[in-house]
Amino acid sequence: MAFGLVGLGFFLPTLAVGLRRLHDTNASGWWYLLAFVPYVGGLIMLVWFCIPGTKGENRFGHDPLAPGLAEAFD
Repeated sequence: MAFGLVGLGFFLPTLAVGLRRLHDTNASGWWYLLAFVPYVGGLIMLVWFCIPGTKGENRFGHDPLAPGLAEAFD
């Protein structure tokens, strides 16, 4: 029982971060399902998570690393 709760506690934030990273690269969150393909899926996701995101805005919103963006929210 406790193992299941801990597993759920780690899975949900990991899923959220993975989806956010895919959106940073201008890819749909549905690509995260590729991670569940044995061996190859996890390796592809690792490479995809390591490449830089798109520069500027994409269809999912603004670039979180854009210079001067922090001043806009002050």
